[in-house]
Amino acid sequence: MIITLTANPALDKTIELGEPLAPGAVQRAVASHVQAAGKGVNVSRAIAAAGGATLAVLPGASTDPLVTALAHDQLAHRNLPIAEALRTNTTLTDPDGTTTKINEPGPALDAQQLAELGELVAEAAAGASWLVMAGSLPPGVPAGFYAQLTAKLRAALGAKCPKIAVDTSGAPLLELFAHGQQHIPDLVKPNAEELAQLAGGYSEAALEGSIELAAGCAQQLLDRGAGAVLATLGAQGALLVTKQGAWHGSHTPITPRSTVGAGDSSLAGYLLADAAGASAPERLRNAVAYGAAATQLPGSTIPTESDLTAGAVTVSELTSTQGTES
Repeated sequence: MIITLTANPALDKTIELGEPLAPGAVQRAVASHVQAAGKGVNVSRAIAAAGGATLAVLPGASTDPLVTALAHDQLAHRNLPIAEALRTNTTLTDPDGTTTKINEPGPALDAQQLAELGELVAEAAAGASWLVMAGSLPPGVPAGFYAQLTAKLRAALGAKCPKIAVDTSGAPLLELFAHGQQHIPDLVKPNAEELAQLAGGYSEAALEGSIELAAGCAQQLLDRGAGAVLATLGAQGALLVTKQGAWHGSHTPITPRSTVGAGDSSLAGYLLADAAGASAPERLRNAVAYGAAATQLPGSTIPTESDLTAGAVTVSELTSTQGTES
């Protein structure tokens, strides 16, 4: 069982444009899509679509349009009732795949609600194989929420605590490495911008332009206590760096349609392969295949196994991840 926590879920509305976005102009959409989402929800969707066991945990009233959409889609979930409506995120996609996102802040959660959400996660996660904590945090939630919850779950659940993966950005990402070992997840999934933020001193473009540099930055996170790093690098594919080695995976060129949810799909692909007992290179292969498939689908559509082209993915082992300084 793979549990996901989405602390700040959203209805994802994607509008596909027939021409490049022209600020200030009136444009017509060629299509639009609305789906209950959020990074953790997206991961659960991909896992469920592949026949995997998953449960999405999130705040939201049972009558909220997002939660009712999950029920309609028959995605297993547990929701913490709150009075405020959940947010809507809007994405505009150009014909060439360029994506413009407008994310609403979401409803605030108070200390009592955060404690109850943590208890809901603990109940669901006991004995699971993985817990994924993903996405931004609601307004007012301490940046260290994911880090603190990781430590609390390990202390409370002991041997029943699942492996923990975190996919977030900004201050919540930095907080993962601001405390002790118990606060650091087993798997961190940054993109190039987030990896640059963690490593310091590098730009997103620099890491996407140099696989060796990106791998060195990922190795820094292992040196600081992370169990593994799955770094998605846009058109350059993805990196997996573990204590056993480092690998780069790339897909043959594709025509992008929407990048919304591509990173979430990559993480789901990795976890699905892990659940099947795959080796590290094959986990990376599945991650890249899932991410590439998501990029070729409209809106936040989550790929199924029939969308994958794993044979188009090349995985190569990197001989060294040394040579960068923080």
